[in-house]
Amino acid sequence: MVTYNPRDWFRLIFRFHSSDTFRILLPTGTLLGLLTAALVWCEIHRHIGIESPTIFHQIIGFVLSMLLVFRINTAYERWWEGRRLWGSLVNNSRSLASKIQALIAPTHPADASDLLGLLAAFPSILRHHLRDEQQNDPGVTPGCIDCAAFTAARNQPLFLYNSLVGRLAALHGSGALTDQQLLFLNGELFSLIDITGACERIKSSPIPFSYSLFLKKIIFVYVITMPITFSVNFHYWSVPIVVLIFYAFASLEIISEEIEDPFGTEANDLPTDELADKIRLDIASIGALSPDAQSCVGAA
Repeated sequence: MVTYNPRDWFRLIFRFHSSDTFRILLPTGTLLGLLTAALVWCEIHRHIGIESPTIFHQIIGFVLSMLLVFRINTAYERWWEGRRLWGSLVNNSRSLASKIQALIAPTHPADASDLLGLLAAFPSILRHHLRDEQQNDPGVTPGCIDCAAFTAARNQPLFLYNSLVGRLAALHGSGALTDQQLLFLNGELFSLIDITGACERIKSSPIPFSYSLFLKKIIFVYVITMPITFSVNFHYWSVPIVVLIFYAFASLEIISEEIEDPFGTEANDLPTDELADKIRLDIASIGALSPDAQSCVGAA
């Protein structure tokens, strides 16, 4: 994710990042500008008598504006929901780690270390899962889980969650945890799998194909008719006008496509790497962790 100062707007105007839509649309915008210039030249010097479809273009522009507003709002809602889910993951992981340290560490330090290790590894494994990356190293000590079974698991965050639940159930069965204490841990524990499912829903439910296809088609129709509309009335001034309007409309569609899946590694995606590291470091700092616990919460 790109970090920047939003108040330094004048400098941002002249900043061109690798993910900037200006770079992406520069070849197409240049071609469109040349096409517009050619039509203007033909109109001025050859008097080809182009009819300007002004009313048609105004109607299409209005419809396209409404569609793009809906498109960018829907994409941003998905991005913001993903950020809210990972914010909840940060808070709930801290809370669960504190409870484990307070309830289990005093009497069963080894079990507490393993639980904290699994909890610290969970966000890192989740980010890889959302990027369709299988991990061979869970980032926990070998005694915490069966690493071979973890590597073969189709849903690795679910595997870690099951390991956490199984260890807590074993502690409850041995009498190390009372019914009330287990219930006390249940809220934050369940939130791990709830957040995982919500993130998977965002990732696996893109904008419907028919809507995306229709929007691209109407953008194409609007763009391809812009040179005809503006070349008659504005002559060579129509070149920057057409390119600017194309840049504005096409950029909205490109930005929407990028942010609707916010869990990748592109510039505008969520900083899941930093958030996973933050959770790992916070869990490592909770309580007086033993050396074994420190090694157990190593980076995934």
